[in-house]
Amino acid sequence: MAFITIKRKTIIAVLSVVLVLIAAVTTAATVIASSKPSNGITIVIDAGHGGADGGVTGITTGTKESDINLSISKYLSKYLQNDGYNVILTRSDSSAVSGGIKYSKKEDMRARRDIVAAASPDLVISVHCNSYPVSSVKGAQAFYAGAAGEKYARSVQNYFNDVLNDRPRQAAVGDYYILNCSEYPSILCECGFLSNVSEESKLITASYQQKIAYTIYSAISAAFDKDANS
Repeated sequence: MAFITIKRKTIIAVLSVVLVLIAAVTTAATVIASSKPSNGITIVIDAGHGGADGGVTGITTGTKESDINLSISKYLSKYLQNDGYNVILTRSDSSAVSGGIKYSKKEDMRARRDIVAAASPDLVISVHCNSYPVSSVKGAQAFYAGAAGEKYARSVQNYFNDVLNDRPRQAAVGDYYILNCSEYPSILCECGFLSNVSEESKLITASYQQKIAYTIYSAISAAFDKDANS
């Protein structure tokens, strides 16, 4: 009986040491993950619309574009931050960027411009969903204005075509305020058409929003990696 008691004490002692070691390893891993150094690249993510401006709506569900944009932007922010990017969101909730009691589209866009100017970013990514009178039209597309944003838009478009689109689209020049309001490289991502039933059914789901965000993140990372190695 004494032998059994000693053996049990030995087993308990060994298990205690193992648990302590596991806890130490877990804690160390957490510290490493949370202290990942910045790669020195700042990106502004602009979730299109917000507040009284809901953007376009889903053809069958009536889901607001602004809500989908925000969700994709948050997922994208997480992927980028986990990879060492410094990320600034123009909005982090459903409210308009400009705030105030009465919504003004001009003031809201100016507020986004001011955030970009204060950040002095390496890239601006504006996230949107599209709509078109012909419901058969679908597909994600990247837009840019000027040479500075073109390479990023083309990278995103290539990834959109590989991962999301069943028919390829081309990155295109877009005359959008967020692309023209600063000298910083800027792109606008139309992540799909809410006027297309099949695409809407995907765009409203968290899993597809994550997929879009990861696709944009992968394309942007590839573009910056190419810059670093050139």
